[in-house]
Amino acid sequence: MQINERLINWASLIEDETLQQAEKASRLPFIHPHIALMPDAHLGKGATVGSVIPTLGALIPAAVGVDIGCGMAAVRTQYRVEDLPPNLTALRTSIEQAIPLSAGGYNTRLTESARHRVEKLATSFDPGRYAKNWQLQLGSLGSGNHFIEVCRDEKSRVWLFLHSGSRGVGNKIASHHIQVARNLMAQRRIDLPDPDLAYLDEGTDEFAAYLRELRWAQDFALANRDEMMDRVVACFAEFAGGPVKEVERVQCHHNYTEQETHFGKRVWLSRKGAINAEKGVPGLIPGSMGDASYVVVGKGNAMALNSSPHGAGRAYSRTKARKTFTRAQLREAMKGIEYRDTDAFLDEIPQAYKPIDVVMRDAADLVSIRHTLRQLVNVKGD
Repeated sequence: MQINERLINWASLIEDETLQQAEKASRLPFIHPHIALMPDAHLGKGATVGSVIPTLGALIPAAVGVDIGCGMAAVRTQYRVEDLPPNLTALRTSIEQAIPLSAGGYNTRLTESARHRVEKLATSFDPGRYAKNWQLQLGSLGSGNHFIEVCRDEKSRVWLFLHSGSRGVGNKIASHHIQVARNLMAQRRIDLPDPDLAYLDEGTDEFAAYLRELRWAQDFALANRDEMMDRVVACFAEFAGGPVKEVERVQCHHNYTEQETHFGKRVWLSRKGAINAEKGVPGLIPGSMGDASYVVVGKGNAMALNSSPHGAGRAYSRTKARKTFTRAQLREAMKGIEYRDTDAFLDEIPQAYKPIDVVMRDAADLVSIRHTLRQLVNVKGD
């Protein structure tokens, strides 16, 4: 649905405040050709989560988000559900012991594989001024909607699936550059529809510094997911009693910026809560912790700027969800799924999110569904 000449919306379920936030961003003079709102769009910091923002000659740090490079990874194993014991508690607890969970959680020491990844990352940038313990953050999950899952697909094949980003170091990099941009706008007395839409002009030192550190954080996020997936694979192999053959691995960012060509111009395309859905490109769209997730392939929809949603999208804020839902409702929603039964996950209850089937219906002209995944095990941080 065309909202204005520079804002197109794919969400059938969307709040007025979310549309108003996106309309503010669409007024910026360097948007080309339009902002695309994905089916999972909801309020974010400055820029809407679930939006694709193409810019000419400028970058908006808040349009990438504070969890730079956040994304998903999935591995299809050779195992089937019937190959596994019926009780999956030991598998869940082994994953929880292998990977630090929750905000502020990190490793006490580096594994050999993590050390190699850290050494590679350290050759391009030293983020020590943002986080002295950044090396120990590699291979940690975080909290909120970050997760590790063991799933079954429509043919009862077992998948390993996770969602995480650049952790505390990425957050501090993003927050620093959002503030740099805000300070520059104040110095230049540029009036914006929202202070968090502050931008950096291409060709400036500030733009170059942000781009360099943004790309490093994207690489860190990718390495973080690879490190965690290696540990999940090891946990699963021990539980299953045999080696894991990776039949397929899918990776995708959903908080990032790349240069792409759209409608005849080379733009900086920021996908904040959206994934690349170029024709033939594989992707992952998770539902909530008790709902279906999808392995998809892009259709290359030009009007959507070759993008698609990154998940279900929140329908309730975390505070409102905690006030609205009960632990009994969470238990009912998670029936049949092995998870840690705690009040800490009330704000992640499936009912706090948009129905994933509605999101996927709205995304029908953006992606094709290859596999539908259902959770067997869910691991989250408090």
